[in-house]
Amino acid sequence: MGDLLLHIDPIAETGMLIRKPIAEVFDAIVDPEKITKFWFTKSSGRIEEGKTVQWDWEMYNVHAHVKVLTVEANKRIVMDWGSDAAGYTRIEWVFTPYENNYTFLNVTNSGFKGTGDEVVKKALDSTGGFTWVLAGLKAYLEYGIQLNLVADRFPKGFGKR
Repeated sequence: MGDLLLHIDPIAETGMLIRKPIAEVFDAIVDPEKITKFWFTKSSGRIEEGKTVQWDWEMYNVHAHVKVLTVEANKRIVMDWGSDAAGYTRIEWVFTPYENNYTFLNVTNSGFKGTGDEVVKKALDSTGGFTWVLAGLKAYLEYGIQLNLVADRFPKGFGKR
Protein backbone atom coordinates (compact mmCIF):
# COMPACT_ATOMS: atom_id res chain seq x y z
CA MET A 1 0.00 0.00 0.00
CA GLY A 2 1.34 3.46 -0.94
CA ASP A 3 1.72 6.38 1.39
CA LEU A 4 -1.26 8.66 1.58
CA LEU A 5 -0.28 12.28 1.10
CA LEU A 6 -2.50 14.88 2.63
CA HIS A 7 -2.13 18.41 1.30
CA ILE A 8 -3.40 21.26 3.43
CA ASP A 9 -2.93 24.86 2.37
CA PRO A 10 -1.50 26.93 5.21
CA ILE A 11 -3.67 29.69 6.59
CA ALA A 12 -2.90 32.53 8.94
CA GLU A 13 -5.08 32.62 12.02
CA THR A 14 -5.07 34.62 15.22
CA GLY A 15 -7.59 35.91 17.72
CA MET A 16 -7.86 38.24 20.68
CA LEU A 17 -10.30 39.07 23.44
CA ILE A 18 -11.25 42.74 23.24
CA ARG A 19 -12.92 44.02 26.39
CA LYS A 20 -15.51 46.08 24.51
CA PRO A 21 -18.97 45.31 23.07
CA ILE A 22 -19.17 43.75 19.61
CA ALA A 23 -20.72 46.86 18.01
CA GLU A 24 -17.71 48.94 19.12
CA VAL A 25 -15.17 46.39 17.92
CA PHE A 26 -16.97 45.89 14.61
CA ASP A 27 -17.15 49.64 14.03
CA ALA A 28 -13.41 50.00 14.67
CA ILE A 29 -12.76 47.63 11.75
CA VAL A 30 -15.21 49.15 9.24
CA ASP A 31 -14.73 52.86 10.05
CA PRO A 32 -11.64 54.35 8.33
CA GLU A 33 -11.31 57.04 11.02
CA LYS A 34 -10.84 54.33 13.66
CA ILE A 35 -8.95 51.56 11.85
CA THR A 36 -6.25 54.04 10.76
CA LYS A 37 -5.46 54.58 14.45
CA PHE A 38 -4.03 51.06 14.82
CA TRP A 39 -3.33 49.48 11.41
CA PHE A 40 -2.78 51.43 8.19
CA THR A 41 -2.48 55.18 7.65
CA LYS A 42 -5.11 55.92 5.00
CA SER A 43 -8.29 54.40 3.56
CA SER A 44 -10.40 55.39 0.58
CA GLY A 45 -13.63 54.56 2.42
CA ARG A 46 -15.73 52.59 4.84
CA ILE A 47 -15.94 48.78 4.64
CA GLU A 48 -19.28 48.01 2.99
CA GLU A 49 -20.44 44.88 1.20
CA GLY A 50 -19.76 45.00 -2.55
CA LYS A 51 -17.38 47.94 -2.26
CA THR A 52 -13.67 48.09 -3.13
CA VAL A 53 -11.46 50.36 -1.04
CA GLN A 54 -7.75 51.05 -0.94
CA TRP A 55 -5.70 50.85 2.25
CA ASP A 56 -2.34 52.64 2.40
CA TRP A 57 0.63 52.13 4.67
CA GLU A 58 2.29 55.42 3.81
CA MET A 59 5.35 54.73 6.00
CA TYR A 60 6.15 51.70 3.80
CA ASN A 61 4.89 53.15 0.49
CA VAL A 62 2.58 50.12 0.21
CA HIS A 63 -1.12 49.81 -0.53
CA ALA A 64 -3.71 47.06 -0.92
CA HIS A 65 -7.00 46.91 -2.76
CA VAL A 66 -9.74 45.48 -0.56
CA LYS A 67 -12.74 43.87 -2.24
CA VAL A 68 -15.45 43.54 0.41
CA LEU A 69 -17.45 40.37 -0.24
CA THR A 70 -19.59 39.94 2.89
CA VAL A 71 -20.55 42.18 5.78
CA GLU A 72 -22.79 40.72 8.48
CA ALA A 73 -23.09 43.54 11.01
CA ASN A 74 -21.45 42.70 14.34
CA LYS A 75 -20.81 39.09 13.21
CA ARG A 76 -18.53 38.63 10.20
CA ILE A 77 -16.62 40.37 7.41
CA VAL A 78 -15.11 38.60 4.40
CA MET A 79 -12.82 40.38 1.97
CA ASP A 80 -10.17 39.72 -0.64
CA TRP A 81 -7.11 41.95 -0.43
CA GLY A 82 -3.95 42.43 -2.41
CA SER A 83 -3.28 43.75 -5.88
CA ASP A 84 -3.79 42.67 -9.47
CA ALA A 85 -0.01 42.24 -9.86
CA ALA A 86 0.65 40.30 -6.64
CA GLY A 87 -2.67 38.49 -6.37
CA TYR A 88 -5.32 38.42 -3.67
CA THR A 89 -5.85 36.48 -0.47
CA ARG A 90 -9.01 36.07 1.57
CA ILE A 91 -9.48 37.61 5.02
CA GLU A 92 -12.32 36.62 7.33
CA TRP A 93 -13.08 38.49 10.55
CA VAL A 94 -15.41 36.72 13.01
CA PHE A 95 -16.83 38.65 15.98
CA THR A 96 -18.04 36.42 18.83
CA PRO A 97 -19.78 37.65 21.99
CA TYR A 98 -17.99 36.82 25.21
CA GLU A 99 -18.98 37.23 28.85
CA ASN A 100 -19.29 40.73 30.37
CA ASN A 101 -20.30 42.19 26.97
CA TYR A 102 -16.81 41.60 25.57
CA THR A 103 -15.83 40.42 22.08
CA PHE A 104 -13.54 37.69 20.83
CA LEU A 105 -12.26 38.69 17.38
CA ASN A 106 -10.79 35.94 15.20
CA VAL A 107 -9.03 36.67 11.91
CA THR A 108 -8.03 34.20 9.21
CA ASN A 109 -6.11 34.90 6.01
CA SER A 110 -5.99 32.21 3.31
CA GLY A 111 -5.33 31.62 -0.38
CA PHE A 112 -1.59 32.23 -0.45
CA LYS A 113 0.18 31.45 -3.74
CA GLY A 114 3.71 30.29 -4.46
CA THR A 115 5.97 27.35 -3.73
CA GLY A 116 5.36 25.33 -0.57
CA ASP A 117 8.03 27.28 1.31
CA GLU A 118 6.74 30.65 0.03
CA VAL A 119 3.17 29.83 1.07
CA VAL A 120 4.26 28.78 4.56
CA LYS A 121 6.35 31.96 4.94
CA LYS A 122 3.43 34.16 3.80
CA ALA A 123 1.05 32.43 6.24
CA LEU A 124 3.49 32.87 9.13
CA ASP A 125 4.12 36.53 8.24
CA SER A 126 0.38 37.17 8.00
CA THR A 127 -0.28 35.49 11.36
CA GLY A 128 2.30 37.76 12.96
CA GLY A 129 0.95 40.83 11.18
CA PHE A 130 -2.65 40.24 12.23
CA THR A 131 -1.48 39.59 15.79
CA TRP A 132 0.05 43.10 15.80
CA VAL A 133 -3.19 44.51 14.36
CA LEU A 134 -5.34 42.88 17.05
CA ALA A 135 -2.97 43.99 19.82
CA GLY A 136 -3.11 47.55 18.48
CA LEU A 137 -6.91 47.38 18.26
CA LYS A 138 -7.11 46.14 21.86
CA ALA A 139 -4.91 48.98 23.16
CA TYR A 140 -6.83 51.57 21.13
CA LEU A 141 -10.31 50.45 22.19
CA GLU A 142 -9.62 49.43 25.79
CA TYR A 143 -7.16 52.16 26.79
CA GLY A 144 -7.48 54.86 24.13
CA ILE A 145 -3.82 54.69 23.13
CA GLN A 146 -2.14 54.25 19.78
CA LEU A 147 0.81 51.89 20.13
CA ASN A 148 2.02 52.29 16.49
CA LEU A 149 2.79 48.57 16.40
CA VAL A 150 2.44 48.19 12.63
CA ALA A 151 4.38 51.37 11.87
CA ASP A 152 7.14 50.41 14.29
CA ARG A 153 7.48 46.81 13.10
CA PHE A 154 9.90 47.80 10.33
CA PRO A 155 11.36 51.23 11.18
CA LYS A 156 13.54 52.76 8.49
CA GLY A 157 16.91 50.98 8.42
CA PHE A 158 15.61 47.79 10.07
CA GLY A 159 13.79 44.82 8.63
CA LYS A 160 12.56 44.05 5.17
CA ARG A 161 10.08 46.74 4.17
